[in-house]
Amino acid sequence: MKSRTRREFLRDAGATGVSLVALPEWLRSFERAERKPNIIFILADDLGYAELGCYGQKRIKTPNIDKLAQEGVRFTNCYSGSPVCAPSRCVLLTGKHTGHAYVRDNLEIEPEGQQPLPSGTVTLPKLLKQAGYSTALIGKWGLGYPGSSGDPLKQGFDFFFGYNCQRKAHNHYPEYLWRNNDKVVLKGNDGKGNGTQYAPDLMEEEALRFIRENKRGPFILFFTTTIPHLALQVPDDSLREYKSQWDDPPYEGKKGYLPHQNPRAAYAAMVSRLDRTVGRISRKLHELEIEEETLVIFTSDNGST
Repeated sequence: MKSRTRREFLRDAGATGVSLVALPEWLRSFERAERKPNIIFILADDLGYAELGCYGQKRIKTPNIDKLAQEGVRFTNCYSGSPVCAPSRCVLLTGKHTGHAYVRDNLEIEPEGQQPLPSGTVTLPKLLKQAGYSTALIGKWGLGYPGSSGDPLKQGFDFFFGYNCQRKAHNHYPEYLWRNNDKVVLKGNDGKGNGTQYAPDLMEEEALRFIRENKRGPFILFFTTTIPHLALQVPDDSLREYKSQWDDPPYEGKKGYLPHQNPRAAYAAMVSRLDRTVGRISRKLHELEIEEETLVIFTSDNGST
């Protein structure tokens, strides 16, 4: 396949509604590449199509994501695999549409987790491990409670850090996160929406560490951040930028979500904080001199709340 035809295919094929890809030089001559490319797949949570500057957003600042779009390819012609979290992630990891995929709803398994992927499921990280990749899932899982057949460590990932359970990810200041099979207690967080350790920032730190430690590649990092999904929670250093930009009546909270005094400002700040993380990942690739060997894909699991 000639490089121009490959680029046209990527442009026209589409992915989810807010998908975009940064295309380094190796992709334009992929057939001649001697080294397998690194892959960073950034999956936002409930990010709407029009909430990025590269898709027309004027008020929420997303310069780093916009740069990916400018230097790469935007995907505009298709939808995510499902309108809710767990099925869309099952579709992504297995390549099956929801008519064939095992996970078809956000089924809860008490006390923590969702319906597990069965043993023997063919997943993308399993295939990449067979091809010599180091594999990591950092962020939200939602495809199997801890220790089940759907545990991320049993579905092709060498390393996992974040939330196993989608429901617990509705609080960005949780009492704990998981590192592989161990709970990491987050001191200063009360589990009720207050705290000092913001989970998306901790996941960013882990992502940067994984990239640094695996710079010799090849690696795949699934960075499944929990923002901008509710709850509306963001540190003050991000909230200040947007606090006075809207006539912003307080959100009282519903369906178990937390209230917020400045809901529109908080949501915009969460999107911009995600953009800041994307920028830090991009800069880390440049610092390690592996940006030309790394495919970066940014998308959302489904549309906005």
